[in-house]
Amino acid sequence: MKKAFCGLCALFFAVLLSGCNQLTQYTISEQEVNQALQKRNNYEKDIGVSGLVNAHIVLSDLSSQIGREEPSKVTLSGKANINVSSLFGPQQAEMLLKMKAQPVYNAQEGAIYLQDLEIIDAQVQPEKMASIMKTLTPYLNESLKRYFNEKPAYVLSSDRSKGEALAKKLAKGLEVKPGELVIPFTD
Repeated sequence: MKKAFCGLCALFFAVLLSGCNQLTQYTISEQEVNQALQKRNNYEKDIGVSGLVNAHIVLSDLSSQIGREEPSKVTLSGKANINVSSLFGPQQAEMLLKMKAQPVYNAQEGAIYLQDLEIIDAQVQPEKMASIMKTLTPYLNESLKRYFNEKPAYVLSSDRSKGEALAKKLAKGLEVKPGELVIPFTD
């Protein structure tokens, strides 16, 4: 009887401790961030060097890896479809992009931004377009950086869950852990 009581007490404390975790932080999974990226981010832009080369770029298939490749950073991958008009006439290309950014929580908006985005790898198809894309990459990088500095990757909503509503009210920053963003409620 005493063993059963001790076991029941241990189970009770385990449940209590796991419940306390929900009262001190809110966790956003990589999957939730990826779903938000698919819904919210519709990057479409014209960039280029006036008179030489102009490109219309549409970014799609965005996905994130949180804190896996580099601690405290989010690695994004996506596909850029590019229509180029240059002295050589109209051409099309596709770039597979890999980018990294610093997630930052804006408490006033209840939003997570991906700041200081940087393209770290770009694969171009067809390969004959690589030199033109190399010329455009710094402009694309600057444009994407500005876009993600201004548009949140994830916005907390009071309507989705009680935990998310609590996070929106009580958040005290943002921690990046492998596969998740953690919003603590206390300092």
